[in-house]
Amino acid sequence: MSAGAESAPVATLRRIGAVAVFLWRIVVQIVPAFAKPRLIVAQIYNAGGRSLVIIMMSGLFVGMVLGLQGFDLLQRFGSEDALGVAAALGLLKELGPVVTALLFAGRAGTSLTSEIGLMKATDQLTAMQMMAVDPVRYVVVPRFLGGFVAMPLLNAIFCGVGLFGAQLIGVSLMGVDTGAFWSQTQGAVRLDDVVEGIIKSVAFGTACSLIAVYEGYHAAPTAEGVGLATTRTVVTCSVLILLIDYMLTAAFLTTS
Repeated sequence: MSAGAESAPVATLRRIGAVAVFLWRIVVQIVPAFAKPRLIVAQIYNAGGRSLVIIMMSGLFVGMVLGLQGFDLLQRFGSEDALGVAAALGLLKELGPVVTALLFAGRAGTSLTSEIGLMKATDQLTAMQMMAVDPVRYVVVPRFLGGFVAMPLLNAIFCGVGLFGAQLIGVSLMGVDTGAFWSQTQGAVRLDDVVEGIIKSVAFGTACSLIAVYEGYHAAPTAEGVGLATTRTVVTCSVLILLIDYMLTAAFLTTS
């Protein structure tokens, strides 16, 4: 095996170790960071509030597509009244957390990376260190917590709007009975299904926020370095989201 082929796994392991060490630094500073709650609230708004429009629009259109495709599929088996169940389970367990996380990585994740990377490129982080101010505590941790808290909330909004979109198409356009749509949904959706979606959204929020702040904090202090870090954030988050989704789905199916 060539030296170049051996270096790739070593580099990957080193990167995983560096991210794990960085996560530990964040965890250690979480409790002290709550001394400045305004910073955390501002980052929750930055990561969540500013993503509401794209989340709601995407949720509506995803729900409408679910309504169209679900009705076409269920009509072949004479089960059109089960459209609400199919839409609700699809949104709660898979589409809601995954699509929300991908949108979150593309909007909020890149914003976090570029913001911290720009602070590093302009020596703001270095200036904080010279003044004995920990940049991890005052810059990284509030942004990490903002993404961690915002992700499940955005997922809930996405699922709610998506279910409304499915109901809008199924009931108003396709003629599915309103009572059957909602009654079957309430009867079929269990608490376990909701919990699965919540756990996935929390895991995605943790992964996306961690990668975003890590890439920004370790970006090269140049315009090109910040751009590359932003690109790595989107690519890494997208792959991690799908990988974590598979692992959690397999775990839930195994334990059910």
